[in-house]
Amino acid sequence: MSEKKFASHADLEEKKVSFNKLSDNAYAYTAEGDPNTGVIIGKDAVMIIDATATPVMAQDVIRYVRQVTDKPIKYVTLTHYHAVRVLGAYAYAAEGATEIIASQGTLELIRERGAQDMKSEMERFPRLFRNAETVPGLTWPTMVIGGGNPVKGEVPGKLSINLGGVVVQIWSPGPGHTRGDTIAWVEEEKVLYSGDLVEYEAGVYTGDAQLAEWPTTLEALRALKAEYIVPGRGEAMKGNANVNKALDYTKRWVETLYKAGQEAVAQGLDLKAAMAHTRKSMDPVFGHVFIYEHCLPFDVSRAYDEASGIKNPRIWTAERDQQMWAALQS
Repeated sequence: MSEKKFASHADLEEKKVSFNKLSDNAYAYTAEGDPNTGVIIGKDAVMIIDATATPVMAQDVIRYVRQVTDKPIKYVTLTHYHAVRVLGAYAYAAEGATEIIASQGTLELIRERGAQDMKSEMERFPRLFRNAETVPGLTWPTMVIGGGNPVKGEVPGKLSINLGGVVVQIWSPGPGHTRGDTIAWVEEEKVLYSGDLVEYEAGVYTGDAQLAEWPTTLEALRALKAEYIVPGRGEAMKGNANVNKALDYTKRWVETLYKAGQEAVAQGLDLKAAMAHTRKSMDPVFGHVFIYEHCLPFDVSRAYDEASGIKNPRIWTAERDQQMWAALQS
C-alpha cells in the first residue's frame, strides 16, 4: 500500500456551504462532509449547536445567521468536547452569547484531555484550523447538565431552554462517539441535532468512542421519531425514513468496526493485522465516503483497545497520532 498523507492533510479544497431551513425555527449549516453546525432561532434569542473549529470559521456561520435574524445568539451548545466542534465558540461572545452548554461528561473530558485533543486535532485538520492563532484556548462550558446514563436505566439530566416560542431540550442520551455526547431536540418541530453520535455518508470517527454502548444510544435517538436530523457530518436529513437511514448507516459502521476488532483480539492479531482484517469488512461498504482513510486507523485502534478491555479511551496526542499513522497507514 502506498503511504497516505497524514489524517486530512490531503484535504485542502474548500467545501461548498449550504444553509438550509428545516422547519419553522430550525436550520442546518453543512459543508460537504465537514463538521456541521445547527441553528435554532426563536423570537428572543438564537442557539448554535457546535461552534466550528476556530472563531474565524464561526464568522461564516454568523454571516448566514445574520441573513435571517438580528436576534442575539445567546446560547452555544456543545455536543461533545472535540476541538473541531468547540474552539470557534469565542466568536459568539460579540453576538450576545452568555452561555456555553455541555454535559457533565463533556466537562470531565475537557479537563482530562482537552489540551492534548486540541493539539492533536489542529495537526490532523490543517484546512479547518487554518486560523488556529485566533483560538485563545480551550472552550469551557458555563452551564453543565448532570444526571445519569439512560443506557443504564438512570435518569439523564435535561435542560429546556425557551428561545421565545421555541423550546430546545438538551440532554445526554448515552455514550457513543464520546462518553459525554449531548443532543439538542426541538420536540414541537421534530428536529434532532445529534452531533457526531450520527453521521451520514461520511467517516464515523470512533477514536474516543464507547463502541459497545453506542448502538443502544442510537436506538434511544430512533425512539424520538424525528422528522429531521442534522448529523455531525453529512447532509441534513428530512423525513423519518431518511432519519432512520442516517441512524442505520452509523449503527452499521459502529457494529461492523467493533465486530472486526473483537475478532482480531480473539485471534491474537497485532494492531497492524487488525487493520488489515477490519478493511475486509469496512472497505467494500464505506471506503468511498468522506474522511474514511482519516478515520479508519483511529477507529481500528479504539476498537482493538475496547475489545481488549480498555474501557476509557487512551488519550490521543499529536505524537501518538503520528506513531499510529506510520504503523497503520504506510
